[in-house]
This record gives sequence, structure tokens and C-alpha cells, in this order.
Amino acid sequence: MNEAQQWQLLLDSRRLEDTGKVMELRDSRSDFERDYDRIVFSTPFRHLQDKTQVFPFPENDFVHSRLTHSLEVSSVGRSLGRASGMILADRHSGHGIDPFEWGAVVASACLAHDIGNPPFGHSGEAAISEFFIQHPELMRDMQTAEVADLCNFEGNAQGFRLLTHSQGEKMKLTRAMLLTFTKYPCTSVEADRSLGLASRKKFGYFQSEKEQFEALVNPELAIFQGQQYKRHPLTFLMEAADDICYHIIDFEDGCRLGLIPEQWLVDLFAGILGDDFKAEKLRKIDLLHQRIAVLRAMVINQLIQSTVEIFVDHEQALLKGEFDQSILNESPYRSSLDEIIELSVKHIYRSREVVEIEAAGFEIIGGLLELFITAIEDRRLNQREGAKSKAVLRLLPDFNEALLEDNNPYELYLQVTDFISGLSDSKALSLFRKVKGISIPGKIR
Repeated sequence: MNEAQQWQLLLDSRRLEDTGKVMELRDSRSDFERDYDRIVFSTPFRHLQDKTQVFPFPENDFVHSRLTHSLEVSSVGRSLGRASGMILADRHSGHGIDPFEWGAVVASACLAHDIGNPPFGHSGEAAISEFFIQHPELMRDMQTAEVADLCNFEGNAQGFRLLTHSQGEKMKLTRAMLLTFTKYPCTSVEADRSLGLASRKKFGYFQSEKEQFEALVNPELAIFQGQQYKRHPLTFLMEAADDICYHIIDFEDGCRLGLIPEQWLVDLFAGILGDDFKAEKLRKIDLLHQRIAVLRAMVINQLIQSTVEIFVDHEQALLKGEFDQSILNESPYRSSLDEIIELSVKHIYRSREVVEIEAAGFEIIGGLLELFITAIEDRRLNQREGAKSKAVLRLLPDFNEALLEDNNPYELYLQVTDFISGLSDSKALSLFRKVKGISIPGKIR
């Protein structure tokens, strides 16, 4: 099988839950463009507008939420997909590679890449994990892999669950998009950061969705043969789009908020731009945010061009599953990007404002988990419906009572993490205050 044939199989437009019935209106959109639209109009995507990117509850309109971050990553991803597709379409002329389809697949995966993240950023994931680590008695009847899912809660796996799970909204996305979305094609017990492989740093799906993931893979392709699945090649472009945006735009946010001196940003961005950096033109721009925006746009464009070159140069290794690292690791600008991250960690990600809210997030998420899981355990173990547990469980939308009869704590707890992960930062805070009696909804007469 040659490279062009492999790309045709990889761009699989079949949907995961294809019933064979044609129910869709025919229009000018491709299947992958429909993916994009379905994600945009989904409830989980809307919730990203009030979820932390770096700075929780930002008062500055220029600072990014998960929603604006996802839109920007999607824009960069579309450019990466189209540009790569154009080069490979020329390389494999006459074999039907469509750059616009490539762009649509990557853009859709990028749009959804953070859709499973709980409130309060990565500290939300850590708070969920910490709760289960501290309560091993809750998992004594579970399989090892199920325990690993809960004690290493992963937003990527939660995202795959949202995009494929039979509960809630059924987006019925294409196989190519779902595989591109899956940065970590392994379970929690297979993930191993010490291997130094990009695809094994974390895990991409829970045990509850293992069958759904395996239904996506095409055994004819080398990347899905053997004991360990490899990434879909376009996943590397999705990851690169995210890396480019959080390196550059988080740094921009830090500068706007006064955490990063402007000269640091100018010097580092100038190092990436090289001869394209024109200091005299920059000095003619009066406003800080305009100067930063000009530099940011130029740097992102430079990184896009570099990423595309690396991707197409490694085409064969990608198709064989032999390339397994971040594309930016191969970037000629890696030293500048590493310095940006080092400064971001010190001055942005560990700034007092961010750390204080992260600490509060631990209390909020831990408190909500304690409330809901205690209510579930009261029902499950005592076979009764106490007044408090009855009231609490009514707060869980679409709570599946049948799981209580099945006595399946793993699936019951996933219903709780589904609910809490889906909350926005503000909603999680508001609900915590109400259930703890700190604030009471409505008026007390």
C-alpha cells in the first residue's frame, strides 16, 4: 500500500454510529465540515466560554477562556492541515488528496481538543484524581484499569467520552475526526510518561469507551497494527496547533496583564522572526496590545510554516507510526519556545492569582465530589433513599438509576465526573456555595 492509499484510508468519513439511514439534509458542506458545525452547536462546547485557560474569572476582555483558546487553536489547525495537504497533494498528484478536507479534519479536532476539561483548568483534573486517591475504599470492587481511570482522571479521555458516549447529545462524528482528536491512543494502564513517547504521556479514553475507540481503528493501516496503537498522523498537527497557541498566546496574555515585561516578549518573539523582525516598524505602533498582536500574528505564521515543513518531511515515519514526539521538538525555534515556557511557568502559571484560584478549585471540586458520591454510596450500600441523598441525586441531570441496581460503582462515579467536568467555573462555584449553605437560591421570606 503506497502513501496516497494510506492517506485515503486515514481520511475515513464514516461516522461511529452510522445506522445506514440517510437523515441529513444535503448541502455544500463536507462530512468533516459537518463535524465542525456539530461541535460548535453542542452544549459542552458552549460551556468552554466560562472555563479557565490560565486566568480564572478574568476581568480583562483580552484574556483567553477555553472557548477563545479552542477557536484560535482550530484556526491554526486549519492552516496546518490545508498547507500540509497542499504539499502532499502535489507530491501524490492524481490520488485524490484534498487539502480542504485535511484542514476541516484538523480544525474540528482542534475545536474539541479541550472539550472534556473540568472547571479550573488542569487543577480540576488533579482535584478529581486526588479525591479518588484519598478514598481507596470506594474502589475496592473495581478492576485495576477502572481504578487507574479515576485516580488519574484525564480531560482528554473525558473529551473522548463526551464525543462518543451514548448518553446526552449524539454528535455522531466521523472516524477520521475522532482519531485525530485522540492524542493518546491508549488506556490509563498503558500510559507511561517514562517511555518518552508523545502518544503515551497520558491516556485518551476510559475503560468505558475502550470498545468505541477500537471500533474506529482500521487494521489495514500500520499505525493500528501490533500491541500498541499509534497516533493518527493528523493528530500531530492538532497537537502542534495547541502547542503554538499556548506557547505564544498565554505569553501574550501574561504581558497584557503585566506579569511579563514587554521587552522580554519582544526579544523572544524577535528571536523566532529573525530577519523578519523590524524594530523600527514596531516603535511606530502606540498601543501595547496592538504591538503585541502584530508580533504574535507574525510568530504564529512563522511557526505554522516550520511545522508544515517538519510534518511533510516525516511523512513516511508518520504513516508507519515511527514518529512519536511533538513536532515542535523538531522545530528550529525550540530553544526560544523552551525559554517562553520556562518564563510562563515562573511568572504566569505560578502567579499568585492563578495559584489562589487553583487552590479554591480543589476545595470546590472535592466538595462536590464528596457530596454526590456520598449520596450514591448511601443509596448503593444501604439500599435506601435518605432524604438528603434523594435531594442531592436530583441535582444530577439524567442520573441513571439502573446503575444502582447493577451495583456498578465505576459507571456511577463516571456519571458524577461527567456532571462536574461539564460545569463551568462560575457554575461550579455557585453550586458549591448553594449545597454548602453559603448562599441560598431565591429569596428567604
